[in-house]
Formats: sequence, C-alpha cells, structure tokens
Amino acid sequence: MCMRIILRANIHIRQSTNWKNGCTFLNMDANWDDLRVFLTLAREGTLSTAAKALGVSHPTVSRRVQALEHQIGARLFERLPDRFVPTSAGEELLADTEAMEKAALSIKRRSAGLSDTVSGVVRLSAGEAMAVLVARHLSWLRARLQQIEFEVVASHTLANLSRREADLMIREQVPELAGIVTRKLCHVAYAVYAGRRLELKRTEMPALVDLPWIGFDDDHGYMPGQRWIHEQIGRRPEMRVNNWLVLHDAVRSGAGLGVLPCYLADQDPRLQRVGGVLPEITTEQWLLVHRDLRALPRVRAVMDALVELFQRHRYLLEGRGNGSE
Repeated sequence: MCMRIILRANIHIRQSTNWKNGCTFLNMDANWDDLRVFLTLAREGTLSTAAKALGVSHPTVSRRVQALEHQIGARLFERLPDRFVPTSAGEELLADTEAMEKAALSIKRRSAGLSDTVSGVVRLSAGEAMAVLVARHLSWLRARLQQIEFEVVASHTLANLSRREADLMIREQVPELAGIVTRKLCHVAYAVYAGRRLELKRTEMPALVDLPWIGFDDDHGYMPGQRWIHEQIGRRPEMRVNNWLVLHDAVRSGAGLGVLPCYLADQDPRLQRVGGVLPEITTEQWLLVHRDLRALPRVRAVMDALVELFQRHRYLLEGRGNGSE
C-alpha cells in the first residue's frame, strides 16, 4: 500500500491587529504553496535565487508574493535595489510560516513511516571519497535489497535531513542538529601516497619534504591531513584542490605526494603507499538519520546493510589490508 499525503494549510484570520505596524488583516485565506513562496523569498533575498530554490520562474515568485500581499492587505517586503527585506508585517508572518513549515516537514517524514514494505527509494549523502566506497559495493547492497532503489549523493556539505534532502548521511563528525540519530560505522586511516611512476629513493619524511605536494585549498583546510602536511613540510602544498577525487587523480598522475584515505588509495594499482598509516590522522565515520525515519522499513534495512558492509571491510578502512575479512 502506498500513501501520499499532500499538505494544504488554510489560514483564516478575522480582525487581527497583532502586527507591529498596526494594520488589520481581514479574511485571509492563504494556502501553503503561497506561504512557501513567501518563506523562500524571505530566506533567499532575491527573486532569482528564490525562483531557483523553488524550481519556478521569476515572474511566478513575484506574482505569488504580490497576490499574498493583496490578500493580507499589507506589504510583506521592502524592495531594495539588490534585495527583498521583510517588513515588520513580513517578520510577523515569517515566524508563523516557519512554524507551519516545521509542522509540514514533520508530517511528511512521519507519513513516510506508514509504509510497512522494504521497497522504494533511499537517498544516501556522503563525502566524495566515501561515496566512491559505497558505489563500489552497490551490487552487494542491491543483491541484499533488491526492492530498494539507491540514490548516492557525493558531497562534503551537509544535507538537510529534516527537509528530506537525504534519508541517510555518512559524515566524519556528528553535527549538533535536533532530531538526528547517529551510529558509528568505523575508524578511517590515512597515509601518504604517490603515483607508481614517481621514483622515490627514500621514504623517510625528511627525504620527502622537498618533493612537490598536493593538498586542499584554504577553504578546505579542515580536511583530514592538511594540518599535518603544513607541519611536516613547513609550507603550503604547491598544488591545491577542493575535492578528494581530484586529489586522488592528481596524486595518481605523479604530480606529487598527498595524504589520502587508505580505503580509497590502497586498492588503486597506480598508487604506492609511502610509509605506514599515519597515527596522527584518523577520523570516524558516522551514519546519521532523522529520528522520524529510522523506523521506516526501507531506511532501516539500508542502515543495517551499511553497518554490515563497513564491518566486513573494516581492515581496508583501517589501512590494514585490501579486502574484507
């Protein structure tokens, strides 16, 4: 049985004078779609960004906001040259609309849990390198969960679980977000790697300092291993990227040395590990799910399968071997 719930909220306000500007709103009847456009414009600030977020045209956003203002009988935005800023009336409406949005998202998440079948789509968000690991084992996951469709999103930015941008996330750190349930998957080891074609006479760190290094740019200096590189070579890497997979390819090409997660690099025959696992660099990987979705059968099934997958390959993740147990 498949159930789809469409939320349409109708607000009826009669003789309200609670707004900061003292205006009176009569017979307001606005559905949730109109209010969602208002809320998005208030957050984004411009018609173009709001239209992009909503997947509609600029004129549609403008028309819907003007219609809402006409219904209410008050301006909701100050039209500045480069931005839309909520008026005092807009600020009042914004607070109530945000509460409505929270309720709508909660209903959407909880309605998903009404299904009792292990089928449907599960969307998983993970960092670029970790998404590759999951992709390598999608055939194994599909063999266990044949009725589930997998969507793997590679990104090192957080997806919003409350808004269902993803059903599950794998992250190195646990964000301080309300309603999130976590489970630790594994420890991840890192090491220095070089392309096979790069001839190294010695592998001790003093002999490697003067070789070219590849790391992350300044905006991504928080990535594992970047502080270690700076401390060891005493300078910024000569080549800098913003993505683990680009870093992987650059090191593999022989352009220089780099720090990579062992699970990504150890199985690449075009890479050589330079020295052992770096004990100073280790991260944890956590599985994150919204508490309203953790009991959903298809989400629970994928969670259990991922836990088993990471357990089977913990030697690889910890830099202790190339295969599963």
